[in-house]
Amino acid sequence: MIKMGKNIVQKILDSHIVEGNPVPGQQVGIRIDQTLTQDATGTMAYLQFEALGFDKVKTDLSVSYVDHNTIQDGFENADDHKYLETVAAKYGIKFSKPGNGICHQVHLERFGVPGKTLLGSDSHTPTGGGIGMIAIGAGGLDVAVAMGGGPFFITYPRVIKVELTGSLQPWVSAKDIILKVLEILSTKGNVGAVVEYGGPGVKTLTVPERATITNMGAELGVTTSVFPSDEITLEFLKAQKREQCFTAIQADQDAQYDRVITIDLSTLDPRAACPHSPGNVKTLREIGPLTVDQVLIGSCTNASYRDIMLVASALKGKKIAPHVSLGITCGSRQVLEMVSRNGALADIISSGARILESACGFCIGNSLAPKTNAVSVRTSNRNFFGRSGTNSAEVYLTSPEAAVAAALSGKICDPRDLFSKDSYPSIKIPSEFLIDDSMIIEPSKDSSKVQIVRGPNIGDPPSNEPCPQKLSAVVAIKVGDKITTDHIMPAGSRLKYRSNIPKYAEFVFEREAPQFAAQALANRNKGIHNVIVAGESYGQGSSREHAAICPMYLGVKMVVAKSMERIHRANLINFGIIPAILSNPQDYDALNHNDELVIDNLRDQLSGGSELIMTNKTKGNSISLKVELTDRERAMILAGGLINSTKMQR
Repeated sequence: MIKMGKNIVQKILDSHIVEGNPVPGQQVGIRIDQTLTQDATGTMAYLQFEALGFDKVKTDLSVSYVDHNTIQDGFENADDHKYLETVAAKYGIKFSKPGNGICHQVHLERFGVPGKTLLGSDSHTPTGGGIGMIAIGAGGLDVAVAMGGGPFFITYPRVIKVELTGSLQPWVSAKDIILKVLEILSTKGNVGAVVEYGGPGVKTLTVPERATITNMGAELGVTTSVFPSDEITLEFLKAQKREQCFTAIQADQDAQYDRVITIDLSTLDPRAACPHSPGNVKTLREIGPLTVDQVLIGSCTNASYRDIMLVASALKGKKIAPHVSLGITCGSRQVLEMVSRNGALADIISSGARILESACGFCIGNSLAPKTNAVSVRTSNRNFFGRSGTNSAEVYLTSPEAAVAAALSGKICDPRDLFSKDSYPSIKIPSEFLIDDSMIIEPSKDSSKVQIVRGPNIGDPPSNEPCPQKLSAVVAIKVGDKITTDHIMPAGSRLKYRSNIPKYAEFVFEREAPQFAAQALANRNKGIHNVIVAGESYGQGSSREHAAICPMYLGVKMVVAKSMERIHRANLINFGIIPAILSNPQDYDALNHNDELVIDNLRDQLSGGSELIMTNKTKGNSISLKVELTDRERAMILAGGLINSTKMQR
């Protein structure tokens, strides 16, 4: 047998496997070197870490960031932040204070290490792939287990190579590359795959540009995306005074891939993701001149030093269109301080822009909601229906180049129609970034002296009972295709209840069915189980495990769907909810709201194979379901979730 070379994904994953074999489609457990959490998901992750009984983190590095809920409307967010600060001090975790920046941007700048594994309780953790990491988003409970030294389990992936050739033309950017990839691969059907970038075009992209691509790769539904670690990576690390972290990582010349896609960068046109999906991609000229009400530049996708300097250069000496509201946020305090010192911030302010905090803010819908029926152009990564905070708004996702053109002209337009080729700013990576880590608090050297502060909004993780032998349920809700975690569990102002599950559960499916939570809870209290019925690609979007925790609290025992996304499926299993796939997708049409469902001998059926037979008593027919579980996943489902199964093993 001829032994073939390895690609980048295989090189990193294979060196971290602690359980299982590197065979595509099979589950493996990998060692996690680093973790990150943010405050919207981190509070529950650390409550779970405590519930599991760990006494200290076992990773090389774990960082707790506060970047999502920095608007302190009421005591809840501030209380959670104090809990996060003190729990980090006690258990050996670095704490990045509010105002220090967005987790993915700061982690890339200050902590990312090529060749390492990173697990984060945020779906955009794959940003770290821009520096050559295998960086994966997961639910908070998976991160808690990894912090305690446990492996993280994934399906050993198929690898899709995106071969980049040529170089980008002026006013075309890295955002247009990932929008092109989304146009090709779409937002569904990519579960169990990793995207690896290669080819000569890679050398033309800086680390922040690569990170834009891997960040928004999360919208593909892949496990993660990764770039090589090369001289461009070393240049970035040197500028961050971290060159000792550099390791060169390249694919072998004879590396094999499951699919190869070639993109000639020189032929790309500026693009936008149109409402209401990151996969609804068109060129800006196809969209045509469309009047814009709001432009927001920033988020973990496009708020690097390079992005902000480009925007500042384009705005210098100009004023934004009178009818446009422009908001700009820097991704980190490092970037904000640098542009304030070199005068670029003054150019931004002079143009009429609003300067926003270095935080997630508008991207998660907790601020700057647009007006009724507004057209909002944003450089963030998601434009799901209602995510902006205004259901009637039309949100378009573009590059900073296209966004600043929209702000100045007042219309969505190809920036090449507004700016000349020669006016394109040449923004280079600084030879030395401004380094000040004073807002990253080190853990206590004596954890025995740390008192964890728990405000009144902080409760315990809800418990679940073991899987019943008989499921007696009703269809509590029937939803369509591409239901995101934002549909299931709204963000924005609701996020402040993230550590108070009984309260947060009141808002499950709030936009789809306002009575869902009350009705599901009433069913649970009567001893009736709840089932969610869904179409294709259920659970897109955020790693928000509350989209599983809160339904579990309301008595949801099973999700029946045509297909579902990786992170949400894992979260369902973690909390004892059965992820069932319709063997015959046409059976979706035969299931309706309030149908009575029964599965006899459920535990026996789960233990005996991958098929379940469910009876629809209302319709008088039987439906076949596929529940393909590993032995580990099956044990979790039967026990009622990961916390229960872990406690049983200890």
